[in-house]
Amino acid sequence: MSKGDKRTPPPEPEALPAPVVDAHTHLDACGATEAADVRRMVDRAEAAGVGRVVTVADDIESAKWTVSAAGWDERVYAAVALHPTRAKDFGEYERETLAELVRDPRVVAVGETGLDYYWDYSPPEPQQEAFRWHIDLAKRIGKPLMIHDRDAHEDILRILDEEGAPETVIFHCFSGDADFARRCVAAGYVLSFAGTATFRNANARGLREAAALVPVEQMLVETDAPFLTPHPFRGRPNEPYCVNYTVRDLAELRETSVAELAAALTTTTERVFQLDRVAAS
Repeated sequence: MSKGDKRTPPPEPEALPAPVVDAHTHLDACGATEAADVRRMVDRAEAAGVGRVVTVADDIESAKWTVSAAGWDERVYAAVALHPTRAKDFGEYERETLAELVRDPRVVAVGETGLDYYWDYSPPEPQQEAFRWHIDLAKRIGKPLMIHDRDAHEDILRILDEEGAPETVIFHCFSGDADFARRCVAAGYVLSFAGTATFRNANARGLREAAALVPVEQMLVETDAPFLTPHPFRGRPNEPYCVNYTVRDLAELRETSVAELAAALTTTTERVFQLDRVAAS
């Protein structure tokens, strides 16, 4: 593949036979800055059968923007938190701001929070402290906890157990193998699969085994755009419309129809994020 191909977004696919929700994307990181940008991106997604998106913050300015974006377009919802790689800068201002933003009715989750032991931007201790604070916030506000877990499976489960997990816990961009997936499912957690679950390299084998076994009642689908573009477009720019490719790949992996999987994923997503409550607010 040439460098030019790497810069070219994947083709916009034929619409899914039933609509789905992109459960985790970053519209601002995809290049959106104002309402018209958001509308264009979500229009592209809707044309591919991805009718709604949850746009997720990773710092305080992004959190403010995501809440604004969710107010610009009724197809957009928000999640707010401080990303674990930024946890060393988690002070009183950040806590107060997030505690205020999360009360917006279009904020459907506290996230993404958790632990990231791959990058060294923040030491483990402030990450764990911030994670515990976000767990408490999710429980106080009664909204799902959206977890970022990179190379930190055991500490994530340990801290959830120590603090007492919120009613709904979502492992965004689930990265574990089949055994870890079974443990999370047994705990009642929801696993969200991104384009990584479509990859064909040897490192993705365990993840694909996990994606094949998770009950659809505990399964979401996401892009994590602009990152993690699904196979066969890995490395090219990602956008919410590309969740279409992931749904099709997962349907084949799980030996079910695209229409059946899409409809079931939407039912789970609506329940997990309580989207009927948002629509009624």
